Amino acid sequence: MTRNDHELVCDALDHLAVLHQHLERSDLDDQTVADAVSLRLASAIEAISETSERFRDRTFGDDWKIIWATRNRISHGYAYIDMGLIRATVIHDLPDFERGLRESLAE
Repeated sequence: MTRNDHELVCDALDHLAVLHQHLERSDLDDQTVADAVSLRLASAIEAISETSERFRDRTFGDDWKIIWATRNRISHGYAYIDMGLIRATVIHDLPDFERGLRESLAE
């Protein structure tokens, strides 16, 4: 079954909602929270990777390559995930990523 862009964006936003719930429990200095946030961030990006190329280009443009690289760093980091990268992403990049997804639903 092929899922459409709208459904995939909703999946990503669901992952991000849980990510925010994890951050309400504690901050990224808590290893369990850091792992949970990393997993949800990678899952949200993975959901968006399944959207159409047209959607990704329209919503994120050239930034998509950087977003996907972030997912790869999380997913392929194995035993070590750079928490500096996760912290910077959550603080500086996540708001724009989430805003782009929400705006795409409004269109």
